Formats: sequence, C-alpha cells, structure tokens
Amino acid sequence: MKVLFVCSGGMSSAIVVNALKKEGEKKGVELDVLAVGTQEFDSEVRNGWDIAMVAPQVKHRFDSFKESADTAGVPCQIIPPRAYSPLGGPTLLKLVMEQVK
Repeated sequence: MKVLFVCSGGMSSAIVVNALKKEGEKKGVELDVLAVGTQEFDSEVRNGWDIAMVAPQVKHRFDSFKESADTAGVPCQIIPPRAYSPLGGPTLLKLVMEQVK
C-alpha cells in the first residue's frame, strides 16, 4: 500500500512515517510511505498513491489538499493529533486501513 504524507516541509513527518512502517511490519502490511511538503503535494499525489494523509499542522489547508487528491482519485484524510507521534503507529495504521478498502 502506498501512503503519501503532507506536512509543512516534508521533514516533520519522518517520525510518524517510521512509526507507521514499524506497525505495518508488525502486522504484515507492506507499506511504501513518502512525506512531502505542501508545495510538492499537488504534483506528487498524482503518482499512484492509495491514500494521502494530512499532518495536523497543515490541516487548515485540507480543502486544497483534498481537491488535488480527489482529482487524482486518492482518498485524503487528516491525521488526528493523537496519531501524529512516535507512538501513533497503531492508530495511524488502523486509520489508513479503514480508508483504503
């Protein structure tokens, strides 16, 4: 499964990306995860992602991200603050799996 994250600069999601990958490994879910900054999202979301996840610090731009994702046929979801942490892997994986069916 291909999961695209968008955050302010593409860097702050690194911890969350690692937490999601570790949880995926524990559950036997193969994940390809990439974090990008807000400027890269519109072009990157068109590259065959299964879901786009929006970091809490850029949720105020969700409508714009969702519009780009909808055009690309990609579900788009805001990451709840409780899942946006090094311990958020289980919550985040559950959210991703619920959205990508």
